[in-house]
Amino acid sequence: MCFVAVEFPDDPNVKGREYWYLLGKCRDAEVGDGVIAPLGTHNREQTGVIRKVVFSDEQSAPYPVKYIKNIRTLIKKKTL
Repeated sequence: MCFVAVEFPDDPNVKGREYWYLLGKCRDAEVGDGVIAPLGTHNREQTGVIRKVVFSDEQSAPYPVKYIKNIRTLIKKKTL
């Protein structure tokens, strides 16, 4: 499984915090790439930046898998 820590620097309510997400196409993900991901209880899609990429199984996940949401879109650095 591929986990990415995402920061949402344009949202003053959560700026500086990292949130863990699952990413299906992890081979392409790099620190600094952009993402579109659901945030908060209303799952409003926001643009964020990948700060960490971790390959792990469910037992060693950086955050409980049952609470992790999925990245909707990966935006490579070169297209930002």
